[in-house]
Amino acid sequence: MDFQDPTTVLDLSKIRRSLIRMEDTIVFALIERAQFRRQPSIYTPGAVPIPGFDGSFMDWILREEEIVHAKVRRYESPDEIPFFPDALPQPILPPLEYPVILRPHPNKININDKIKEFYIDKILPSICKDGEQKDSMGSSALCDVECLRSISRRIHFGRFVAESKFLSETAKMTALIQARDTDGIEAAITNAAVEAAVLERLRKKAEAYGVDPDLAQVEEAKKLEAEAAVAMYRDWVIPLTKVVEVEYLLHRLDAE
Repeated sequence: MDFQDPTTVLDLSKIRRSLIRMEDTIVFALIERAQFRRQPSIYTPGAVPIPGFDGSFMDWILREEEIVHAKVRRYESPDEIPFFPDALPQPILPPLEYPVILRPHPNKININDKIKEFYIDKILPSICKDGEQKDSMGSSALCDVECLRSISRRIHFGRFVAESKFLSETAKMTALIQARDTDGIEAAITNAAVEAAVLERLRKKAEAYGVDPDLAQVEEAKKLEAEAAVAMYRDWVIPLTKVVEVEYLLHRLDAE
């Protein structure tokens, strides 16, 4: 997807292809995380003492990575939303000029706090065995960062979906926005058939990628429970994407 060319970014068929590729990234990230125990201590502030930082060990790694990535312009890209926006330095590379693709939002849509909360409280218990592994705390947290980043990008991509749908049904969407009809907006952006297809495709991917084909008949060969990945999308990823879409559309006309 070329963010210098709005016509490619707002083509709904291209957006869907990007979302399908993101499914692969998310499933593989979950598989990597599932090899370790849940490790509750790495999400507990103060459980791992860090000089000058009061948050959790995982938050510290996530913030430090975002600081480094910000220096090479990662968060100038329209599809990247940081978890620690207030901690980011200016890039060391020259700035890039992107064309206007999304309309500005007064509060800059960012629901990463909700994403991190459901990931820690709901997803990890469904894919990881309980307990601690002190020798793999760093590896576990690094896998968490990859999971969170890929899930966040997928959910916040709803902004592009919303803009594409607005442009394809401008009169209808404008009326709903002006009426502040959140239920109507959600109904307009919901496609039950597409959602069902996403869940079925995700199940097949999790079943295929989550088992070693040479050991398919051995229970220990299962690296990820397919139902856990499907439930994550059904209960969290798809609903939160709609939250992003509705929030974006409610403010779509502000600048106009």
